[in-house]
Amino acid sequence: MHFANRAGDFQAARDLSLAAAAECRAAGELRRLVRVHLGLAEAEIHLGRFSDAAATATEGLHLIGKTDKPNRAGCMEGMLAWIAAVQGDAERCAELAAASLGHFEDNHIANGLAWTQWALALLDLVQGRFTEALDRFDAAMTGPVRYQTQSIFFAPDQVEAAARLDLPADEPLRRFQSWAEASGHDWADAVLHRCSALLEPGWDRAHDHFRAAVRLHAHSGGPWEAARTRLVFGERLRRERHRSEARTHLRAALETFERLGARPWAERARTELRAAGEVGSSPSASAGHLTTLSPQELQIVRLAAAGLTNRQIGAQLFLSPKTVSYHLYRAFPKLNVTSRAQLLALGLT
Repeated sequence: MHFANRAGDFQAARDLSLAAAAECRAAGELRRLVRVHLGLAEAEIHLGRFSDAAATATEGLHLIGKTDKPNRAGCMEGMLAWIAAVQGDAERCAELAAASLGHFEDNHIANGLAWTQWALALLDLVQGRFTEALDRFDAAMTGPVRYQTQSIFFAPDQVEAAARLDLPADEPLRRFQSWAEASGHDWADAVLHRCSALLEPGWDRAHDHFRAAVRLHAHSGGPWEAARTRLVFGERLRRERHRSEARTHLRAALETFERLGARPWAERARTELRAAGEVGSSPSASAGHLTTLSPQELQIVRLAAAGLTNRQIGAQLFLSPKTVSYHLYRAFPKLNVTSRAQLLALGLT
């Protein structure tokens, strides 16, 4: 599963991790389950399943407390910090980042450090602090993070920060390009086209790159990256006075960001939509029901929707049936349901 993540085959990594997690739960192998959760949470992040990833990493931290493997906590906290950055929760991102950095000082495991530095840079990026974001990425590449796979995956964000400042980004572009071409994944080619478009001053060539990226995203999955591409494409279209086409891409980006709970990115898309002449682009009342749940509530609700009893859910998550019942009691009003049967209509898988 970890190799599949390194190779960018995140769906395979998730499938393998879920199967391994089921085996670990059945056998009560907590230490192995912690390792599985690291790979599962990473795959879910890259697949744009942020609520799932938060639930997985949160359970991972809970499991770490039951084992003697505290050195893995920094990785879980780093991934949770990354999700908090996407959600625009700066306070939680900073809190988790500090905890992760503290674990790095104790054990010098660079994987957690990589996620943490990426999280802080991503928060800077979405809040318009492009110089600070670029400085964080540059600093990361002078230390142990440069040897981590995350240095490949955060290269597109590094390119965007540089492009916002009209600075060259030859090194991060080459870093991602060499990996993307070797991987053979359509999603990676799509992101590579987006990076090229961001750095291309000429409109015609940039337009070709953007269109290629959107086309590849359409059949390669990955809602997060697709929405990121649609957002920057829409921004460029608006600047080039193609407002009608800009609104099409910006609406698609906004819908996805709202569904993923990526609030600052949704607000950025909404602002661009208004600038492109859109009216009535207020937050969707129905968007992001699942984002109102805590990570543990989401896990429990999904298992309940699959037909498991409170006792069976408790056995899976190492919780008491009473605790499971309490979380369901809190979750149902958030989802506007009153019974387990109604959970099936929410598309919880």
